[in-house]
Amino acid sequence: MKQVIEPSFEGTGKKGKKPSSRKRGVTESQAENLLQPVKLSKAELYKEPTNEELNRLRETEILFHSSLLRLQVEELLKEVRLSEKKKDRIDAFLLEVNHRIKRVPSTPESELTDQAWLPAGIRVPFHQVPYTVKGSFHFLPPAQVTVVGSYLLGTCIRPDITVDMALTMPREILQDKDLLNQRYFRKRALYLAHLAHHLARDPLFGSVRFSYTNGCHMKPSLLLRPHGKDERLVTVRLHPCPPSDFFRPCRLLPTKNNVRSAWYRGQSPPEDGKPDPPTPHYNTWVLQDTALGSHVQLLSNVLGSALGLKDGVALLKVWLRQRELDKGLGGFSGFLISMLVAFLVSTRKIHTTMSGYQVLRSVLQFLATTDLTVNGISLCLSSDPSLPALADFHQAFPVVFLDPSGRLNLCADVTASTYHQVQHEARLSMALLDSKTDDGFQLLLMTPKPMIRAFDHVLHLRPLSRLQAVCHQLKLWPELQDNGGDYISASLGPLTTLLEKGLGSRLQLLAHSRPPVPEWDISQDPPKHKDSGTLTLGLLLQPEGLTTVLELGPEADQPEAVEFRQFWGSRSELRRFQDGAIREAVVWEAASLCQKRLIPHKVVTHLLALHADIPDNCVHYVGGFLDALIQGLKETSSTGEEALAVAICCYDDLSRMLWGLEGLPLTVSAVQGAHPVLRYTEVFPPTPVQPACSFYEQLRERASLLPRLDKPCPAYVEPISMVCHLEGSGQWPQEAEAIQRVRAAFQLRLAELLRQQHGLLCRATATHTDVLKDGFVFRIRVAYQREPQILKEVRSPQGMISLRDTPDSLRLERDTRHLPLLTSALHGLQQQHPAFSGVARLAKRWVRAQLLGEGFSDVSLDLVAAALFLHPEPFTPPSSPQVGFLRFLSLVSTFDWKNNPLIVNLNNELTEEEQVEIRSSFLAARTRLPVMVIITPQDRKSSVWTQDGPSAQILQQLVILAAKALPVLEKQLMDPWGPGDIRTVFRPPLDMYDVLIHLYARHIPRHRQAVDSPAASFCRGLLDKPGPSSLMPVLGYDPPQLYLAQLREAFGDLALFFYDQHGGEVIGVLWKPTSFQPQPFKASSTKGHMVVSQSGELVLLPNIEAILEDFAVMGEGLVQAVEARSERWTV
Repeated sequence: MKQVIEPSFEGTGKKGKKPSSRKRGVTESQAENLLQPVKLSKAELYKEPTNEELNRLRETEILFHSSLLRLQVEELLKEVRLSEKKKDRIDAFLLEVNHRIKRVPSTPESELTDQAWLPAGIRVPFHQVPYTVKGSFHFLPPAQVTVVGSYLLGTCIRPDITVDMALTMPREILQDKDLLNQRYFRKRALYLAHLAHHLARDPLFGSVRFSYTNGCHMKPSLLLRPHGKDERLVTVRLHPCPPSDFFRPCRLLPTKNNVRSAWYRGQSPPEDGKPDPPTPHYNTWVLQDTALGSHVQLLSNVLGSALGLKDGVALLKVWLRQRELDKGLGGFSGFLISMLVAFLVSTRKIHTTMSGYQVLRSVLQFLATTDLTVNGISLCLSSDPSLPALADFHQAFPVVFLDPSGRLNLCADVTASTYHQVQHEARLSMALLDSKTDDGFQLLLMTPKPMIRAFDHVLHLRPLSRLQAVCHQLKLWPELQDNGGDYISASLGPLTTLLEKGLGSRLQLLAHSRPPVPEWDISQDPPKHKDSGTLTLGLLLQPEGLTTVLELGPEADQPEAVEFRQFWGSRSELRRFQDGAIREAVVWEAASLCQKRLIPHKVVTHLLALHADIPDNCVHYVGGFLDALIQGLKETSSTGEEALAVAICCYDDLSRMLWGLEGLPLTVSAVQGAHPVLRYTEVFPPTPVQPACSFYEQLRERASLLPRLDKPCPAYVEPISMVCHLEGSGQWPQEAEAIQRVRAAFQLRLAELLRQQHGLLCRATATHTDVLKDGFVFRIRVAYQREPQILKEVRSPQGMISLRDTPDSLRLERDTRHLPLLTSALHGLQQQHPAFSGVARLAKRWVRAQLLGEGFSDVSLDLVAAALFLHPEPFTPPSSPQVGFLRFLSLVSTFDWKNNPLIVNLNNELTEEEQVEIRSSFLAARTRLPVMVIITPQDRKSSVWTQDGPSAQILQQLVILAAKALPVLEKQLMDPWGPGDIRTVFRPPLDMYDVLIHLYARHIPRHRQAVDSPAASFCRGLLDKPGPSSLMPVLGYDPPQLYLAQLREAFGDLALFFYDQHGGEVIGVLWKPTSFQPQPFKASSTKGHMVVSQSGELVLLPNIEAILEDFAVMGEGLVQAVEARSERWTV
């Protein structure tokens, strides 16, 4: 009893005080300033480097990619390490804990089933089922108290500091047969219950609670936290354990049974003399307790004085935590990663002189390339023939990693799914590190990867008690016996295997959540398995496999056909194929891309109901809830990709017609699309239209229609713009005005030829030709390639011609060169990633629903969405609109728009060197660039798509809204009982506006596109069955947009106006901060102002009453009410 805790504190004392680690404060004031290059004097610039600097540079070159990466790693390690000051306080607390434990009094001996000696108010932290068990128990203070785990090794990381203490129970308490039928585990629980009763009364402790060790319900532990201000300083976890040599190791092999079926099931032993099934997990949990000391000794020897190894373990723990891989039963814990480092040191794949970054790389490389579910590894160097072979462990466990004894599988609780997830993450991380990007550190170690954002679809199984039926259906009695009745752990492996087989080529990775580790009061019963939340499965889908609706089985006469039929049940049917083969097959009904994306939902629910007795209502599948936001009114089965494809087919037909036109003075050299429809990003795809004549007055002389005032506003028809390039010729004039006239002549000729040769209805203007084809209106703009160049020409008084960008030349270049190229590139991206359309459209729908659509060009939002697919790190490219939209919100809210350009590397045209150069030139030219800078291969310097907006305030508002929307939406989607109202995050916050202008729905042509689509709206004058039309529909007629343009023209200097073009009923008005400041009186600037005398001077102040009246007068017939929120402002 004399051993004390001091020997186990080696390595925790001070070795010269270090300064306490700096906390990284988010200094908003500094964020206001742009990053500036450091300016050095000439003497400092050319000063010779010292030896220390040379050594550090050499180290950095060998051990890290760059100096920046080294600085980032060092800063992170400072953040997560414990300061010496806190270590001293923790050491003092541990000594006090040791003294308190040694003073706990002993108890008289009693039967294990006689627990009357326990004080009232203390519950045993163990599910004693069945209750009857042999053996006796009495409490004696521990023979030894030792600190084990990461605190002692110096590898624990903040913020949650946990110190593990092993309490070696005296031999007198234990009997040789305690291995059988949970006796040892029950004694362990009673030991803790007695300790808890006495320690809970001690004022040293602020809280004394029970928990489970790594989530294992057979092994409760006692959590002690200090009292008062140090309550969050540390959590001490007490683990009772037997003397290391107490149990005979041969009885704990994975092939042995230590839980008798007759006892566990309450039945008499079977007559046929069948042996009881082995209990490998049960045996492992006992072995873990006996090996606590030897494991910490091994790690202490390996990590000892090797600072690089300790840094590497700390970095790996951060890596695991960001990916949610380290918590719960079967998590890939920090202990496992430390033992893996020890293994790699023993096999000389890691050297003790390596830096933390090199250790991180080596371990990730090993994980990425080694499948422990197939080829296990062992720390055991012994060749003792009595030790079990690796094959024995592979038979009992999905993942195998043996400790130095050769008997204990460290990965016993890790499922194959979890290990494959670790492997998948390691592969992604290695690819990221190998790419040597500037933000690799940020993406690898600072970006959290919650399940809802990492997986395309998730499904929740609830209630958990339903998994009991799974165990009965799949006959998992041996697994239940081995896991002590934990039906979640028993059924998890078979369930994931079943779904992986069924999803086949559709699936890239299947992962499962691990139930959180509960804590509970010592006066409460331990939580039941059904209380541990929900089982959530994450599906990472394979884009190539998503579009198929057929599961092809074996030929009917093959023996495998029977197995195929049994697996798919009633869904399997015999089919004859074109090659004459008769095969078993499963066909899923899905016409649209939206339905095909949700085939995994049908597969999962069918297989779970058929094989696991889990009905549909116990499976909550989260994959298509956001689709409703981009579905047309009558299109509930499609998210619009098919409608967009129809419009694009029509465009392709028209392009071929233009190519083949005869009679044009110059031939067509190129036809290019320049509209969101043609890059699959129009939020609501156009549909073929034929206007009903009753809604219009007809202007016969112009074959045109005019909306009638007594009818609701007709349907909104937007022309699909395209650019028609003509071949170069010396006949083109060289003056801008003359070119415009020639282009106008071409527009007229184009309309004439399309009418004559193809019978299309056309209307030509000086700048474009509108063509009605199959119900779609296309706006063709003739372009001459040298026109932007000629617009740049500036003639000096001396007759010299110089080239200078002008607003007209830039606009023309953007519309006729940049936009068609970009539209083509994004069209190609949609072919590679079918989810791009849904993600871009959801993103635009959300931005516009927040009334901020006017601030962001259509293309800029398309490019932000494209960045999620071209640069998805640390994720894989999205395969569903849902996960893509969540990542869009995350990108918008976390990207440093002030100090970084968003580089969208279309077609992978930019090399690493070019991207580095772009970033350098960006910093040098930052003050001249827009607030939001998006770089593409065709636009490397000026960010043409954000030149006109957003302003700094609008971008900041979007960032704030995205940061608020993301956690709300993620919480809704992760709610196992349904997301509730999924449109919540799409509704705009109207309380921030000073004035609200309410509009009549009658005159909002896109009223049915609103976030909260009205149950009934007005007829918009469209015929149900479009046919050939002799009249061109009214184009671009949207009264709210026309009204907005007038408001901005009249009051743009006083206020900002915000509106959702997709059916918004409210215009939000914000007064500009400067509008209420008195202005000097000028007769020319009295519009919207009143003259007031202040300090004897005449000044102008805004006449708010008159302005609000003007709002109503200008919008007469459209404006329903003007709501002034005068409490928000004063003149």
